[in-house]
Amino acid sequence: MSQDVDVLIIGSGIGGLTLALSLHQAGISCRIYEAVPELKPLGVGINVLPHAARELAELGLLPELDKVGVRTAESAFFTEHGQFVYSEPSGTAAGYDWPQYSIHRGDLQTVLLNAVLERLGADSVVCGYKCTGVTQDGERATAHFVSPEGTALPSVSAKVVVGSDGIHSALRKQLYPNEGAPRYSGVNMWRGTAKLKPFLSGASMTRVGWLEIGKMVIYPIRNNIDEEGNQLINWVAEINDETPAIRDWSRPGRLEDFLPAFENWKFDWLDVPAMVRASDSILEYPMVDQDPLPTWTDGRMTLLGDAAHPMVPRGSNGAGQSIIDARYLAGRLKEMGVGPEALKAYDEVRVKQTTQVVLTNRVNPPDTVLRVVFDRTGGKRVDNLDDVVTQEELQEITSNYKKIAGYAPEELRARPSFL
Repeated sequence: MSQDVDVLIIGSGIGGLTLALSLHQAGISCRIYEAVPELKPLGVGINVLPHAARELAELGLLPELDKVGVRTAESAFFTEHGQFVYSEPSGTAAGYDWPQYSIHRGDLQTVLLNAVLERLGADSVVCGYKCTGVTQDGERATAHFVSPEGTALPSVSAKVVVGSDGIHSALRKQLYPNEGAPRYSGVNMWRGTAKLKPFLSGASMTRVGWLEIGKMVIYPIRNNIDEEGNQLINWVAEINDETPAIRDWSRPGRLEDFLPAFENWKFDWLDVPAMVRASDSILEYPMVDQDPLPTWTDGRMTLLGDAAHPMVPRGSNGAGQSIIDARYLAGRLKEMGVGPEALKAYDEVRVKQTTQVVLTNRVNPPDTVLRVVFDRTGGKRVDNLDDVVTQEELQEITSNYKKIAGYAPEELRARPSFL
């Protein structure tokens, strides 16, 4: 295995894999080093919004995504009584040039990984290398590694090192050794998937209820998973809780900790408790983020994705921002050369943009629509919701988020390609 590449990528998540594909497209050599000994699909459902789908389209990946994901047709909001609040079209149905995908995170990662191995070669992803830190001189940055058992492994150097090593990033800890604990939002969430018949449009992303009494996000992530035409439905239950769960993506959850809040959610379009009980497994996680950092970059080292800007998952935007990080960084490295100047240019733009998203996800993500309705109705069913909030007011909430997150339709269409 040749060690001589321009860019070392630490971590093979969505951001790291997208960066590898983008660097290859830009003619820049790279290699990914991953801590786990074997890559396996992890997680549950995520959404790829049109601004991120555009970047994946430029990498030629939409045909593969269409095989495994669902093109989201609408975003719909309901009260905890199942009463319709607001809906708007999504992706190409909303006039975008690019789709929105609801997709299993493992399926998206597999599409990206297969493309990396096919385009960059079998030795482009090295597993079992856990990065412990980076040292650098004027010309090179050197990443240091241990095996999963803790045995020292050979160090590797390159022109730059990019830390896309997730929420427990070793490189972030190196840059900010005294950073405080994650900021808990006051909300715990439980996640799972169930095999069900299609509901509503068959491609609807739904948000239901509110955090004080229980909120859910429900959407399909795979079509036609059996001969009966069932879909794989992803759901996320969210409830205010003073005590945060343990910050571990793979931690199992218990029905008794959250299902009572949703026991009466039997709507004409979906039986929610039956869906939850039909799930194969349930995961528990606290809704946390970290305060935005002033910079992600030190010389020839920078951060990307969750390592740079972990955010409360309330805007369907975490994976998308990682993808955009990767594309923007690759563009600057192509334009300016592989070195500190390009990392600085990336940092100056993306730190500011993602800071806005992190802070907005805390207070005014798209599900603010449901907060407004809950506050004005006190959680009680009303005959006509138009008497308490107008459709125009709700549309303004979602439109403002699209502008902040970088996927307002006109602006996205007019923006030049990052590469």
